[in-house]
Amino acid sequence: MHGAAFSPDGDRIVTASADKTARVWDAATGKPVTAPLAHGDVVHSAAFSPDGARVVTASWDGTARVWDAATGTPVTPPLAHDVNVGGAVFSPDGARVLTASADRTAQVWDATTGTPVTPPLVHGGCVNAAAFSPDGSRIVTVSADKTARIWDAATGKPLTFPLAHDDRVNGAAFSPDGHRIVTAGWDNAARIWDVSVDARTLVEWSALVERHCPYALVDGVLLARAPPTEPTGAEPEAAAA
Repeated sequence: MHGAAFSPDGDRIVTASADKTARVWDAATGKPVTAPLAHGDVVHSAAFSPDGARVVTASWDGTARVWDAATGTPVTPPLAHDVNVGGAVFSPDGARVLTASADRTAQVWDATTGTPVTPPLVHGGCVNAAAFSPDGSRIVTVSADKTARIWDAATGKPLTFPLAHDDRVNGAAFSPDGHRIVTAGWDNAARIWDVSVDARTLVEWSALVERHCPYALVDGVLLARAPPTEPTGAEPEAAAA
């Protein structure tokens, strides 16, 4: 068994198993509520949506799948990666699904249609886990490339520079207020990071520096920029005749 989780109301449990299935169970009686939720390989994780109406599963068959938690029928087409999907979670509002894969990407999907919402969130190694911020506006991903990264959940653009460990990073979580994250790595360290910064992307910050930095690097030479032109103000009024 690779994982288990309660439904939000506590009445049901979903389990993820090496037998290539997930199952929804009555938490009081232990009886199955639906037919097995079948994958083509090990099911590594399973989780309920915030309203308890759906389940998302992640499998080593290279897909995540969204299921109706009452009937066990698929809600979307498979959410496909190139190789193993190690984890999948719903956004706090239940409208999106976030997947983490050994293909070096995480991906945000529409939980109703199964279509990608953003470009892939790319790392230099296997993405071991991914999570939404409490308000759903940001995503943290952790990777075998020894970094965690923070992304804009709507655009898929990075919001900070990589948060570096000395070995692979296995897990991360936002604080309840969303201002910090904690990361855990194979370097025997957990690290707390302040991520309560102005929510601009790195591209936007770079443009800001470009506008205001007095120097520019041109062909390896640091050159002073021309000062910005000051507004001249209103034209003087014509002299009275």
